[in-house]
Amino acid sequence: MLSLQKISLTHFKNYDFSAFDFTEKVVGICGLNGLGKTNLLDAIYYCCFTKSYFTNTDQLNIGFDKEGFRLEARFEKNDQPQKVICIHRGTGKKEFSLNDAGYDKVSKHIGILPSVMIAPDDVEIIIGGSEGRRKYIDTILCQLDADYLQQLMVYNKVLQQRNSLLKRFAEQGSWDNALLDIINMQLSAPGKYVFEKRSSFIAELKPIVQDLYHRLAGNAEVININYESQLISESFGQLFSRNIEKDRILQRTNGGIHKDDLKFELNGQIFRSIASQGQRKSLLFALKLAEYQLIKKYKGFSPILLLDDVFEKLDDVRMRQLLHWVCNENAGQVFITDTHRERLEGSLKGLGMGFQIVELIAGDRPPATG
Repeated sequence: MLSLQKISLTHFKNYDFSAFDFTEKVVGICGLNGLGKTNLLDAIYYCCFTKSYFTNTDQLNIGFDKEGFRLEARFEKNDQPQKVICIHRGTGKKEFSLNDAGYDKVSKHIGILPSVMIAPDDVEIIIGGSEGRRKYIDTILCQLDADYLQQLMVYNKVLQQRNSLLKRFAEQGSWDNALLDIINMQLSAPGKYVFEKRSSFIAELKPIVQDLYHRLAGNAEVININYESQLISESFGQLFSRNIEKDRILQRTNGGIHKDDLKFELNGQIFRSIASQGQRKSLLFALKLAEYQLIKKYKGFSPILLLDDVFEKLDDVRMRQLLHWVCNENAGQVFITDTHRERLEGSLKGLGMGFQIVELIAGDRPPATG
């Protein structure tokens, strides 16, 4: 069992200083727009994943006109206390510690306190570009497999080096095949590891998404997920050879796992071309809840689930199904935001279990709980 008991935020986004205590497995966070509901969820996610869910730039997490931020969170994992402290001094340097022991690399924290976020813009996983779908896969696998995270980091670093080398060749008007061959070898090994992990993972993911989609949508529509990768039919060596002229002209690497994608189908047709808003929402939640289910399977306990503004995205039937699944059928802690306290309380009372409401209030008063 993993749960968050307390978190304090100092100069994090719109929070000057606030502290919150959480006493229940189900926590509703309510308040008007702009008071920091999403930012509070993001602070929780940050303490789990060492980064914001919504931005890759830490400077955007620092409060206006402040020099840095500090987060402190008290978790309990399998009856053992886990104290997380993150300090960002605004200089680009970030300090992360667990139980007062600092990390030499913050990436080592990822997967220790797993979490799953569901937010309004996540629909981009379905209708947006391939980058969002790769991020979806990588976010799950990085929490399950420390080696995957390290290999992915190596691949991305070498990919940047290869692209820089291609630009340098173009600027200098010269070409060094021997140097490029070395970079190609360095890129191939981690790329092959990531490809194989993604391939086996998606094979496991597919039936879970199909089952969850049917439960959420309440019909027999056929959902399919296909993994698209150049590595399925070609080796890295073949990709490099085939794309060499294209790489030279465009000055970037055109073959590799950074081009991978997921293709969603509905009844044999391209999903995003024919799906309704309701079908898109059902698939999105099926994907995210499959993420939750797989993390639970491999970690042996449920991750913390963060649901941002989901009441605006689902109808009453789908909302009841979702809340029943996450709150009644799973033992994990759930945080849910909504602008309407009455709606939030009404939905949570229908679960027949204890819950806590945290209400964010404008002004200098501390948030009230009830």
